[in-house]
Amino acid sequence: MSNGAAGGAAGGYAKAIANAVKASGAIVKLKEDDFIKVISRTEKPVIVVSRGGFLKKDYDYLVAYKGFVFFARTKQELNLPGHAEIISAQQIWIPY
Repeated sequence: MSNGAAGGAAGGYAKAIANAVKASGAIVKLKEDDFIKVISRTEKPVIVVSRGGFLKKDYDYLVAYKGFVFFARTKQELNLPGHAEIISAQQIWIPY
């Protein structure tokens, strides 16, 4: 692959990430405690949860609140409120 082609591929990748961010809106990464605080402010939270696979043992969480999407990655499973609707996802991908 020539340097021009590699640069074009990198530019295409950056554009794809920018488009993903535009499509998803702002994604705010929080620490575990702050994520729990956001959930506690939500009357009927819908939480998307993904458990890592073979090598990745982390838990990923997403919840929407006041127009933002909040994300947290934890080592241990969170104790989620009983009134929350939980959606299990195969994977959560966050563009960086």
